[in-house]
Amino acid sequence: MAFLSSSLRPLLGLLSYFFLLPSSSSSVHAIRLDASFSIFREAPAFRNGNVCRARDGDRIHVSMTLDANYLRGTMAAVLSILQHSTCPENLSFHFLSSQDVPDIVSSIQATFPYLSFKVYRFDSNRVRDKISKSIRKALDQPLNYARIYLADILPSNVTRVIYFDSDLVMVDDISNLWGVDLGGKVLAAPEYCHANFTKYFTDEFWSSREMSKTFEGRSTCYFNTGVMVVDVDKWRKGGYTKKVEDWMAVQKQNRIYDLGSLPPFLLVLAGNIKAVDHRWNQHGLGGDNLEGKCRNLHPGPISLLHWSGKGKPWLRLDSRKPCAVDHLWAPYDLYRSSRVSLEE
Repeated sequence: MAFLSSSLRPLLGLLSYFFLLPSSSSSVHAIRLDASFSIFREAPAFRNGNVCRARDGDRIHVSMTLDANYLRGTMAAVLSILQHSTCPENLSFHFLSSQDVPDIVSSIQATFPYLSFKVYRFDSNRVRDKISKSIRKALDQPLNYARIYLADILPSNVTRVIYFDSDLVMVDDISNLWGVDLGGKVLAAPEYCHANFTKYFTDEFWSSREMSKTFEGRSTCYFNTGVMVVDVDKWRKGGYTKKVEDWMAVQKQNRIYDLGSLPPFLLVLAGNIKAVDHRWNQHGLGGDNLEGKCRNLHPGPISLLHWSGKGKPWLRLDSRKPCAVDHLWAPYDLYRSSRVSLEE
């Protein structure tokens, strides 16, 4: 699909997977797994195109977290990535979970029988005492901080990884993002230099000469940590995990930010990442972190749609009060509606 206009890709995804739409809306917000019955429909088997090679050096590594509350989103995200990939068999998924999740693993295997993936246990105790209360409870969960520890968790042969949140869908070939030249930087992501950067930190932070000077000599540009290409080796050698943790320790003593795991990333890396096109993270579709009101798409081409914010598309669809953009997520939803379950 690389030769097609990027602005058409969401509509193409909508048409190509229209048959996957649930036959009725479900009022279920929490997923309960039953080993005897898969609550997700099996996805098609996606095969490599003729241009693909099967060498280890051609593998694309993707990392996501596994959380029962977001599993429906994770399944949709994986489906979208596979569907739009030229070489889907070259993808390896690395899932991070804070607990043993045999039912979830079985569900992934049943839904994607051909998927190459591994689940890694993330020890919540490693970060629990470092977390400060934020403006939204979901942002305070230890698993939300697992991305900080990717370099410690992933095997040494994984030298580059794309980290994705679970509330997004890809409408472009992931290889185009994977192939970005990091230019010697540890991380690549869409960068926003016209955002109101001051709002990410408290008055106490900005009033402290010692703390606020951390941005001296750097562009105060925001980036969203839900879509990142990470040089795992450079992260490990540069001690970036410790750098992020150090700012979290400062936050425990002085309230310098209110927004979960994002601010310490900005403190360490803002203005010092490889900027990629904004098309790779059309974020904020879930509204703000307090009300989650509907938002429209931003102008320009789209390669990835991201429902960051409070509003999640599966919840809004189930409540029969969806936003217009939620209908772009719906074609990738593999969740069985209650009516389909009864029929089968």
